[in-house]
Parts: sequence; C-alpha cells; structure tokens
Amino acid sequence: MVPATPTAPDTAPSPAPRTSSQPPRPPRLLVLRALGVGDLLAGVPALRALRRGFPGYEIVLAAPRELAPLVAATGAVDRLLPASAPGRAVPGELAWAGPPPDVAVDLHGNGPPSHRLLAALRPARLFAFAHPWTPGIEGPNWFAEEHERDRWCRLLRWYGVDADPADLRLPRPAEPSPAPGALVVHPGAGSPARRWPPERFAAVAAAARARGHRVVVTGGPDESGLAAAVAARAGLPGTDVFAGGLPLGRLSALVAAARAVLSGDTGIAHLAVAHATPSVTLCGPVPPSRWGPPPGDPRHRALWHGPEGDPHGSDPDPALLRISPDEALDALDALPGPAR
Repeated sequence: MVPATPTAPDTAPSPAPRTSSQPPRPPRLLVLRALGVGDLLAGVPALRALRRGFPGYEIVLAAPRELAPLVAATGAVDRLLPASAPGRAVPGELAWAGPPPDVAVDLHGNGPPSHRLLAALRPARLFAFAHPWTPGIEGPNWFAEEHERDRWCRLLRWYGVDADPADLRLPRPAEPSPAPGALVVHPGAGSPARRWPPERFAAVAAAARARGHRVVVTGGPDESGLAAAVAARAGLPGTDVFAGGLPLGRLSALVAAARAVLSGDTGIAHLAVAHATPSVTLCGPVPPSRWGPPPGDPRHRALWHGPEGDPHGSDPDPALLRISPDEALDALDALPGPAR
C-alpha cells in the first residue's frame, strides 16, 4: 500500500540525474533501529509494512552488523547499514553515502537524539513520533505502555502505511540445528533485574532431564560462566552447553527446531515467537503487555506476577522472584508440541 498522504512516495523528489552510462538509482528508504535481537524481531511487522508500502524503493536498515542473518530472514530489507551504540543509546553517526534518503523512518525511539540523527541526513520525508524538542516533526504521540510491536505499526499507520503487528514469523533456517528437539534453557538477560536465579533454571532443567528430555543451555558472549554453572547444577553434560554467544544463524536454527524455550524476557524469547517454537517467558520487571508474546497464542506462555519495576536494576526484580521453578515447569508441561 502506498502511503495516502499529500506527499506520497510517487510525488517525492526525484533522485539526482545520472549520466547515460549509469543505471537510474531507485529511491531509498532508511530505517533506524540500531538495537538488539529482540528489538529487531519486535520491529519485523513494521519493516514488512514498509516493504509493502514502498515498492521499488531500496530499503536500508541501520542496525548492528551481527544481526545480518535475521535481517536477511525478514525479507524486508535490501541492505544493512552497520550501526550500533552501547546499551540502547543512539549511534553518534551513520555511514550514509550519496544523496539524502528519500524517506527516513525512526524505529529506534521517541527522540530527540534519534530524530536529530536522521534529520541531519536531510531526508525528503521523515517518519517519527512527535517530541516537544523536535517540533518540526509532525507525528503521533508516544504511549509508554504500548506493546513494542503495536507501537511501530501505529506509527506507520499514522503516516498512511498499513501495518499488521501479527506479521512477525520468520522462515525456518536452512542451517541444521545442533540439538533438534531439545528444551533450550537460556538463563541470561541484558540486566540483572531480568535474570531469574540460576539455581531455579537448574532446578527446571534437572526436572526436565529426569523426565527424559534433552536439555541444552545457551548463553550470550559474556555468559559462559552462567551457562556452565546452570548446566553443572542440573547434571547436564558439557556438550549440551552452547555458551559464549552462538552465531546468530546457528542460534536461530537451534530455536526453530527446539521442543521449547525457557528464558527471561530477552532476545531468545522473541526468536521463539518468530519461529513459532513453544516458549515460557519469565517476565519481570517489565510486564508482557509491553514486550511479551502475542496474547492468546497457546504456544507461548508469559509468567508474570507484577508489579512493574526497574528494568535496569542491579538485582533480580521482586516480580521475577515470585515465579517458582514448579510454576515454570508446569507452564512447560502445558505447552503444545512444536509447529512443524
């Protein structure tokens, strides 16, 4: 669908003339979402909406280089422009070359730093949420309590681009899984506030193994010790520990072929949703209404007792600690089999 606004793509300024020896340059649309795995996956419906809404455009995504396998799997992006910053900060600059973007879309945050980063490239059109410190941008208001997938789709609909928050599935990876049919246990998370105690993960892993299930433990680049400790406490062999940060394509294959995924509210939980792999997500301090799996889908259970807390806290959040190993194990038992 072409955005139905007074300045729709077919009336945008034409690219600069080229010599007869050069092929015409397609119009370019730049999207900023220089965040992590979960953020990229929550933004997939918006990216696909832009792909449909701007046919013939080259869609460029400014995002971390290591996300390339998932970016390609979305089918919505023509080129990855490597961009990142510590935490959830906005990159200091973008290595954009050539004429200004015909359209720039801020899927990074509510501004103003992300707004200003894109505005500095002088795009013909800029889609972003309204912010009092960037009064030149007319966009919708930002609602802090909105679910992340819904938020970006609403932004695009405000600009006339039809978007479906449910359009989030990824195709099955071509790469084989290193542990097909296993229960994947991921004890890590981006902050201590979102990390369920390792001894509780180990208790669930040990119970699942006692029932005859293969259990594997994964961990990010800085979580080798955590993953090894959980596996050792659960009595798992070292060969079933995939720590140190699996390459993203291999992690995607592992999740896609898993029996189920047990994790906190972190990137691998979103990967399970994207692959329709049954999952149990341990939520706290952020409620699932803002970052959790689609409500009502029996393949995904989000455990949450509230209240909401500080996602950047230095200790496991009290809401997370209200979830017991027995509750997590019961939730895993209630999951349906993987969709194949």
